[in-house]
Amino acid sequence: MLIDSHHHLWKYSPDQYGWISDEMSVLQRDFLAPQLREIASDSGVDGFVSVQARQSIEETNALLKIADDEPLIRGVVGWVPLADPNIANVLDQFSNSKLLKGVRHVVQDEPDDRFILGSDFNRGIAALKGRDLVYDVLIFARQLPASIEFVDHHRDLPMVLDHIAKPTIRADEFDRAWERDFREIAKRENLTCKFSGVVTEVRDDEWSIETVRPYWDVALEVFTPKRLMFGSDWPVCLLKSSHRKWVDTVRELAGELSQQEQADFFANTAVRAYDL
Repeated sequence: MLIDSHHHLWKYSPDQYGWISDEMSVLQRDFLAPQLREIASDSGVDGFVSVQARQSIEETNALLKIADDEPLIRGVVGWVPLADPNIANVLDQFSNSKLLKGVRHVVQDEPDDRFILGSDFNRGIAALKGRDLVYDVLIFARQLPASIEFVDHHRDLPMVLDHIAKPTIRADEFDRAWERDFREIAKRENLTCKFSGVVTEVRDDEWSIETVRPYWDVALEVFTPKRLMFGSDWPVCLLKSSHRKWVDTVRELAGELSQQEQADFFANTAVRAYDL
């Protein structure tokens, strides 16, 4: 079984997806359930987790509606206004949704690298507890030190670290600062991690399996297949790779794992983490 634990859907419009610049023209179109079915067929994906791409309740509701009609989508990680004083009431609106598995905030885009430690934001994070929801941590590597403190504040809340915390990847230079902090955050047992969104962090014009292998090696070592899961970050990955090429690359990286370890990494960890 292959579960893609991280992908996005959108009906494209420039005003709603302003982060998609003209340099990202490959993303300036619709990516919806028909396109998802195409890549599932091509790459052999059995199920997906759909993740928010803009910070609005409207998108969260739209993703849940698509998921209701599309059996390939096993769960949704949406967005809610976590810093809102009425966050509990907002979450209550989704209490009957079996497909909302978690929430996420685009912390990577916050100008303050310690935003994740803000009191209002953390009050909202605390409100997630007891609701069978996961929090997805979306950060750049430079935000790892603050994120370590953040995870320590919420040891009883299951969390998922997106995109191995987005190191700066170059073929001729390994991100040692990322490795140091990544190894530290991995010690938190309530945290699982997605090996996703990796190729888009490559700063070289081209990339190969050897470019990403050192990051795979570290992620696999510190999280193990029991706490590491596959994700594509499609369609954002199209900036550097087709979905199929990324699947094939990661299958090659994981080729030395046992059959059980591969089953954990490619499906079971996601199923456990998100209760799919």
